[in-house]
Amino acid sequence: MSTLSSSPKPLCSSVYGPVTSWRFGRSLGIDPIGLISSCSFNCIYCQLGKIQQQTTKRQVFVPTSQVISDLQAIAQKEVHIDIVTVSGSGEPTLALNLEEVLVATTEIFKQPKAVLTNSTLLGDKSVRNALKLADIVAVKLDCVSLNQLRQINHPLETIDLPDIIQGIKLFRYEYPGRMAIQTMILSAWTAETQAHYIHLVKNLQPDEIQLNIPSRPRVLVSQLESRGNEIVASRSYACENFQCIQPEELKMIAKTIHNVTKIPVRYATKL
Repeated sequence: MSTLSSSPKPLCSSVYGPVTSWRFGRSLGIDPIGLISSCSFNCIYCQLGKIQQQTTKRQVFVPTSQVISDLQAIAQKEVHIDIVTVSGSGEPTLALNLEEVLVATTEIFKQPKAVLTNSTLLGDKSVRNALKLADIVAVKLDCVSLNQLRQINHPLETIDLPDIIQGIKLFRYEYPGRMAIQTMILSAWTAETQAHYIHLVKNLQPDEIQLNIPSRPRVLVSQLESRGNEIVASRSYACENFQCIQPEELKMIAKTIHNVTKIPVRYATKL
């Protein structure tokens, strides 16, 4: 089998990678958002940098025909991948053609399909219906309070934590696939934060919990290259690195959550 060239992809490509994912293995990325980063959050740790368009309005950013063409071009190269992941330049559920993209991906690749979402649109039934076509959906839950949500995720003013949690509950009830809760941990948790988090995940009952730390530099000016997770030493643009909790602290948090909830917990200290 051949591998992808190390030369950069055209800026208009909706497919990137494969990249190495600690959660999913060798992952081929699909970006249904495109050149202008668009999300309902503006997370302080986001590897995309400052989000260029903050919105909750769903629209077609990248035509399905382009995604199909880009996927077919990669399929012809017989690239080795373990999974196809829909993520990219923002929140993928903003893409109005997400369902079409997932259907097309199934027709081109036999590997499992995953979607990474920030959970803010899960209250929309059409979004939940589209996500049912994915084999794995990782839903974001970084916070246990509205104050934390605003400090870490910088959501639009119309977004509230109870609505996010209710959306995850609805999705968990309807979704036949594997749902993971993905949580970014920036600093050591207090006992109160940990207790609140455990209470939430016990109620949500995901198949898995994924604890992460910001192991990718955050670009200060948006760069399409930052969709992937490969650290490029030759980058000529400014990046910001985070001081994170120590691996042993993350391990202890994971162990405590698993011991109380009995839900499988995976964690990463690097990509």
